[in-house]
Amino acid sequence: MSRPGKQRSIERRVRRVATRLNLHLMIVDKPDALVRAHGGYMLREPGTMRIIFGNKDYPYCADIDEVEAFLEVYKETSS
Repeated sequence: MSRPGKQRSIERRVRRVATRLNLHLMIVDKPDALVRAHGGYMLREPGTMRIIFGNKDYPYCADIDEVEAFLEVYKETSS
């Protein structure tokens, strides 16, 4: 399987987990050089529109692996 196809499948899996936790996975539409180098994802609470992960240093600063790890911890603490 090629890397782009694998990336999309990871995004789908992470999106499903985020949705179950009532979060929204946001993916950058037009990445700048900084986002292309590392990142491209944020998590948002749909009700409040508050960004809860992925905007520490700059918008969309999290990569998909960081989002996945955050969701695992979030899932355990929200139970």
